Amino acid sequence: MATPSPTPDQARNRLPNLFEVLSRRTMAPVDLFSFYIYMRDQQRSVDYLDFWLDVSQHMSLCRHYVRELRRSVLIDTPELEKASKHSSSGLEGTSDSGLAGPSGTQEKPAATTPEQRLSAFLRSETQSRHSPSHSQGSQPSTQNTTPGSGHEPLPRPGFVANSNSNSPGTSGQDSSPGNISSSPQHTVNRADIRASAEKVLYTFLLPGAEREIILPQGILNQITSAIEEQGRDDPEVFDDAKDYVFQAMERDAFPGFLRSKALGNIVPPSMMLRLIVGLLALFGAFWTAFILIFLNFGRLTRCWLILPFTVGVYALATHQYMLDPILGLLGFSEYTFLSFHRMREPYVRKLIAKRSLMVLGAVILIDAALCCLFIFVPGKRL
Repeated sequence: MATPSPTPDQARNRLPNLFEVLSRRTMAPVDLFSFYIYMRDQQRSVDYLDFWLDVSQHMSLCRHYVRELRRSVLIDTPELEKASKHSSSGLEGTSDSGLAGPSGTQEKPAATTPEQRLSAFLRSETQSRHSPSHSQGSQPSTQNTTPGSGHEPLPRPGFVANSNSNSPGTSGQDSSPGNISSSPQHTVNRADIRASAEKVLYTFLLPGAEREIILPQGILNQITSAIEEQGRDDPEVFDDAKDYVFQAMERDAFPGFLRSKALGNIVPPSMMLRLIVGLLALFGAFWTAFILIFLNFGRLTRCWLILPFTVGVYALATHQYMLDPILGLLGFSEYTFLSFHRMREPYVRKLIAKRSLMVLGAVILIDAALCCLFIFVPGKRL
């Protein structure tokens, strides 16, 4: 079964799952960009998401390499084109986004997935083209060899892609394999695949890495051995780590993301500001109300209490529900502090609108009760 299309699904009448968000099938405010910002600013664990995206990018690079290899063979031998269509269909059956569920499986995985066939192809090509002591035979001889070959240990490689992926513009957005590769004419060679696998290893997995993520030691040992000792660079090397990271994000981060973006529309700094403003406004409203009552001011003068009570109740209600009802009814959501964008996911937009009406009704009810109490109570000068 092929990977679902990354085209956003506008007919979905439910909240999206993590797989749909990662495969770019959702729209704001529950899209991949929003999830990236949430992982960066609130969870403080964006390295896990960047690892997932870089492994998916590695998958896309491998798939592009296989397609280019097949294309070059067909150009040299046109008579093989018809016979090769069936054998290569599995390698091209998935989308270029490189995203799949845990271990590359879908709802009902086949006995052999396209990702597994792609990995098997790359492993067989490595065994047939490279000697056991030089896993990077396609690279210039000046490059370092892998550990265990009797040479110096492999240093940090010159990464093909930019290693600074602290913003959604690097790992969080679609990148064509041509943009990943440094080869002439945007082609992908085996050295690029090797460097991509090493980039993931040296950036996220090894102890003391630049953006080290916490994984079980058995998974780390397996990946390190496969890349540095066995010379593997196929996507299947990272399957166990990708499973673990997916499940960790699904269990620990994604429920909070849905609460924040699908049930609310403001971010924590804005919530804290509203809490402060609400408490100050209510304190001023109560203080002023008691002064006007005990100085026996008229009810018309006390009507000005509507302003501070309304501001205080509204601000505290938005903090409590993580939702600004006016912005919700207008169809806007806060990405970062004081940065608002229009909501485009239909189901989320309807859900936010319903909650906004509920919160606005509660604000009006509480505000009216407080104003009536302090406006119509008889005054008495002390």
